[in-house]
Order: sequence, then structure tokens, then C-alpha cells
Amino acid sequence: MKKSTKKTSRDKYMVPAVEQALKVLFRIAQSESAHMNLTQICEQTEIHKGTAFCILHTLRKYGIVQTAGRGKGYTLGPGLIGLSRRFLDSLSPTKLAEPLLRELAVKSGATAALGLIADQNVFVAAKHEGGNPLGLTMRVGHRFPLTYGCHGKAIAAFLPEKDLDALLQEEKLYFHGNPSKFDRNRLEAEIIQCREQWFAEDMEETVAGLNVIASPVLGPNQRPIGYIAILGLPSAEAARQCGEMVAEAGKALSRQTGAVV
Repeated sequence: MKKSTKKTSRDKYMVPAVEQALKVLFRIAQSESAHMNLTQICEQTEIHKGTAFCILHTLRKYGIVQTAGRGKGYTLGPGLIGLSRRFLDSLSPTKLAEPLLRELAVKSGATAALGLIADQNVFVAAKHEGGNPLGLTMRVGHRFPLTYGCHGKAIAAFLPEKDLDALLQEEKLYFHGNPSKFDRNRLEAEIIQCREQWFAEDMEETVAGLNVIASPVLGPNQRPIGYIAILGLPSAEAARQCGEMVAEAGKALSRQTGAVV
């Protein structure tokens, strides 16, 4: 189907040369190979060869693209690091999660927490406690096994299959609390469910009396970088009622950190 060329009212503010330069940059960034030559760039952007050459020459001057020698094509350059540094500084999941955790805690009356992956563990990076004086408290910096409870299920559900298979080869798996209670068939069903609804449950499995709902947080490469959870809910029913809310928070934070959700 032919792509629509209908212009919107905002298009009158577009600068064609800038738009073409951005098309070139995005095309190089999305290339499966290390470099793209001029012909490939022109074919895939539909930009005239002379125009594309001038764009690339200008971008090279500022280090936005670079070449690896004659005939080896173009790749993105180190000049992009300077442009992106300030933006990357603002991409701290901990900072971005603060308003989401606050809202979850207020709405649920329980503790909302952000956990981030560190090797084969996750650590509590931020938290916000609800108004319930009898609610659960937890220490920022506390570490848990990666596979622990519902955050383990939420993370596992969005791992690449190869990484998930490797994770399930570990000697001790805490998805269902004590490793002796681990049930692979049950976990597989829970992973399918989590992929559909974007949250996982732990109803008093890891800790007696503790009901938890967790949603994965994905990074720019679509891989899990952590989770958002609500814990200390008074009942399994109350926890499940918070599921959609936690899922939306996990998706929102994933988008802010660069994932396509």
C-alpha cells in the first residue's frame, strides 16, 4: 500500500534538510551491519546520492557519523555521546520511578518499590510507603535473588528465550519461595499469563501473610532491567485488584527508559 503523503498543519514548520539528515541517522542506527555505504543509505532513505553525500559530509565534520576508511561505509560517530549525555543522565530509572511509586502507594495504601537487576540479584532502588501505619517497610539497597517470588516471574517472563533457559538451569530457583517448592510446569503457565497481563503474583508464597504484585520494567533493548511492585496488601483479592495499576506503571517506566511497549 502506498504510503500517505498528506501533510498536516505542523508540516509547514519542518525543515527538509534537517528531516533528511535525521532519516540518514536513523537508517544507519537501524542497520544490521556495522557500516552502511552511500548507495545503501540512498536506496533505503530515497534521498538523492548527491544530497546524501553532502549530509554525511556535514555530519562527519561534527563527529555525528564516521567512516572506517574508503569504501567501508558509514557508522554513527562519537559526537552523539555528547549530545546524548544530558538526556541519558535524566534517564535514571530511580528518578523516573518516583512519581509512579508515589501514586501506587497512595492509591493502594501499601508499599510501592522499584527493584533493579544487578548480576543474579535484584536490589531495592527506591520505595514509597503508603498511609497504612501497619504497612510493610523495607530497606533501600536490600538484595534478593533474581528469581525471588513474583518479581522473579515478571522478569523471567520477558527474558529472551535463551536467557530464560539458562536461568532455569540454576540449582536454586526461588519463584515459589523455598527452592524445594519450585514447579516448572506451574512457572511456565505463570510466565504465559504474565506476558499477557504484564504483572505476576505472589500470594504468601515467599513470606507468610505477604501478598505482592510485580510488573517488569524493560530497557531500551527490550530486556528487563528490573521491576515495580506493590507489597504488603491485606489480601490476595486486594493484590489482584492492583494488578492492572502496577502493569501500567511498569509499562510507563519502560517507555521512559527507552523500551517500545
